[in-house]
Amino acid sequence: MAESLAALPLDVTFAPIRESAVSREMTTRYMNQLLDYADSDVVIIGAGPAGLSAAYELTKYPHIKVALIEASVAPGGGAWVGGQLMTPMVVRKPAHLMLSELGVEFDETENYVVLKHAGLFTATILAKVLAAPNVTLFNATSVEDLLIRSGRVSGVVTNWALVTKAHGTQSCMDPQVLESKIVISSCGHDGPFGATGVRRLAELGMCELKGMRALDMNAAEDEIVKNTGEIVPGMIVTGMEVAEAYGTARMGPTFGGMLMSGRKAALVAVESLKKNVGK
Repeated sequence: MAESLAALPLDVTFAPIRESAVSREMTTRYMNQLLDYADSDVVIIGAGPAGLSAAYELTKYPHIKVALIEASVAPGGGAWVGGQLMTPMVVRKPAHLMLSELGVEFDETENYVVLKHAGLFTATILAKVLAAPNVTLFNATSVEDLLIRSGRVSGVVTNWALVTKAHGTQSCMDPQVLESKIVISSCGHDGPFGATGVRRLAELGMCELKGMRALDMNAAEDEIVKNTGEIVPGMIVTGMEVAEAYGTARMGPTFGGMLMSGRKAALVAVESLKKNVGK
């Protein structure tokens, strides 16, 4: 057998495998992950740019067990493209320091940097998050509700994303629960799936939903990072969901605020975990 890719012939013969072995490998490993993460330290709802940035920051704390939940099959949210489906990504300083830490190349100007394709950021940070031993991604998984005990968010209620979409077509298809010490809600803005974390809190009378203001790049990113934090006990809000909760402006196709908001959310979670040890 060839020992390197270069030594392989063009027409290869694959090693044999049983179909049942493939099924067992997928099912056993996935179900073991569900069993392990039924009790998590941090659950992150949404794997867009803010959620991924939070997850990346938490990879630096290997003792913290993180479940990253994404309703779409493909994580990344809106960070695969810039504005109006164009592919370059603009990141205002000082958020470029995260790009440098990730090893993502960019063109630099005085006040901002530009990536030749947004996917360079998303693919790189996603690869680092997936490789981390303390983070597991559950994609194609919806958060249908929050677990709340005595006024504190204590986990999330999950289901397969396709089941969530099919609730109106079938009788009872109950979800299950992942308990956690902290939930980071990074559900974005607009659309049917936007801001679902704070929308649920508002329905329960636990917070006021002020709604996102119109676009103002210079005001938006500072305000979103400033307001990133624990909105109710046990739940931290980050990214564009902050704008929906606190009525800050939207920033449009500039991504520094997402990166720094996600980073801040992770560090707020770390401090909260330290304060609640043994509780």
